[in-house]
Amino acid sequence: MKHQIERLVLASLQQLRDGLLENAELPASVMVERTRDPRHGDLACNVAMTLAKPARRNPREIAQAIVDHLPANQLITSTEIAGPGFINFRLAPQAFHAALLQTLERGAEYGHSDIGKDEKVLVEFVSANPTGPLHVGHGRHAAYGATLSNLLEATGHTVEREYYVNDAGRQMNILGVSVWLRYLEALGEKIAFPANAYRGGYINDIAAALVRNDDTLQRDAARVMSGLPADAPEGDKETHIDALIDRARELLGATEFRAVVDLALTGILEDIREDLGEFGVEFDTWYSERGLAEGGAIARALAKLEAHDKLYQRDGATWFRATDYGDEKDRVVVRENGQTTYFASDIAYHLEKRERGFSLLLDVLGSDHHGYVTRVRAGLEAMGEPGDSLEVKLVQFVTLYRGGKKMQMSTRSGEFISLRQLRDEVGNDACRFFYVMRSQDQHLDFDLELAKSRSADNPVYYIQYAHARVESVMRQLQDKSLQFDAQRGRASLDSLVESHERALLTSLGRYPEVIEQAATARAPHTLVHYLRDLANEFHTYYNAHTFLVEDDALRDARLCLILGVQQVIRNGLGLLGVSAPEHM
Repeated sequence: MKHQIERLVLASLQQLRDGLLENAELPASVMVERTRDPRHGDLACNVAMTLAKPARRNPREIAQAIVDHLPANQLITSTEIAGPGFINFRLAPQAFHAALLQTLERGAEYGHSDIGKDEKVLVEFVSANPTGPLHVGHGRHAAYGATLSNLLEATGHTVEREYYVNDAGRQMNILGVSVWLRYLEALGEKIAFPANAYRGGYINDIAAALVRNDDTLQRDAARVMSGLPADAPEGDKETHIDALIDRARELLGATEFRAVVDLALTGILEDIREDLGEFGVEFDTWYSERGLAEGGAIARALAKLEAHDKLYQRDGATWFRATDYGDEKDRVVVRENGQTTYFASDIAYHLEKRERGFSLLLDVLGSDHHGYVTRVRAGLEAMGEPGDSLEVKLVQFVTLYRGGKKMQMSTRSGEFISLRQLRDEVGNDACRFFYVMRSQDQHLDFDLELAKSRSADNPVYYIQYAHARVESVMRQLQDKSLQFDAQRGRASLDSLVESHERALLTSLGRYPEVIEQAATARAPHTLVHYLRDLANEFHTYYNAHTFLVEDDALRDARLCLILGVQQVIRNGLGLLGVSAPEHM
């Protein structure tokens, strides 16, 4: 209904373009919003005030002219001019009935729109380094990215979901040497395990597999175990780990060391895929960082920068003129040793995304990536791509509480709560819901006890219970041998005159607007809040009224209403990746 009123206002403005508004440029769109106070009507528009200055007219005069030229519409019962020039609209009951009828007719498609039909979006999210199991922080990225992708699809966007696998670079080398050292320990060698290597139990498991499956390494164990660098003194940890990597490459050979890295990478990545799949998070593409160089993407990106005169040489390295595009400093793309940098990979990756035909590159990254946005956008612009094709949403940290006690996480030390452990304890539904309850740019405190509780204080339980309660009513209908005539119910919606019924009808009409808002603002939490409010309105209605009344027409109308509520809850929970149970 909101969009219908917006179209009526635009039609009225067209009638005024050669008269009252001849000096003003008419807007391509207008904003009609729900009123906060029903005393002010149902919908309101402030376009008269925005046009007052360019038209050099009093806003109330413009508002009155708009009202006078509105095309006739039977769903509007009255209009009024309020304050400095707001236009308030009061809607006929049929306008609210129309939303319920659409809910029942469109079913799972209710709330979907085509506002994004011309946009092809690549959503890259999670992309955690494959150096260990996913922890609870990664879970927030997964839930947010998956829900946002669902919302974009519901609003007509063409969406692909991508996980960028960081399978190259120093972290992979540290992973490889961590497994190698645990492997040597398994063969009996006494080793001072470095503090900045990966220390989780999963490293021991990979090393054990290496012992079982690699006879070649075991035959050469004596040779391999000789000449390890001494344990690093305090303050020299990074130098020590690099020395261990160099020694491992020297003793094993580059090919054998790469095999150790790949063994660890394959096992960890398989675990990540399985974990996310069980969490209901699927990706269309798992994009390998190694593939950037092997496929020529980095070379193409550097060639484009060179062609646009955006590279220069200094101190033996190749630099990108990032300051030309607002970055705080220029960036190295090729080091003195000829190796390309992470930054070169980043801009090449995003160029490659554009080459694949995506108009919007939507990255979901950790909150420590603030500087990343400016420099990658600079790279895109320097290569001739629109900077605004890149949009980055930063996700804040998660703090997990058990019994009021804060829990710690560290991937390298191995002392962390994994996403799988969290899911096992509180369930997928609570995880998916709690992760998106707050805006992704706000810190999230995850209360385990609340997430597990079966009470009205637990919002996911409260919403799911509303869905199950409707199913319970329909079972009671059968138990009482009563018949539900959906057509009679739809024809009897005028009998829904209670305040609780009007509130629910209004909320059902808001659902498509909420989906558009959540998708456009990249804000799944707005859908969470809507569903919680809708569930509250339903439970209040349930407690205040009897649905299975003797009056057949009223009973069927009320059943239509609660079935509409159930459908919207099911649709909304589906977008959040949460189940809608029929029994609780």
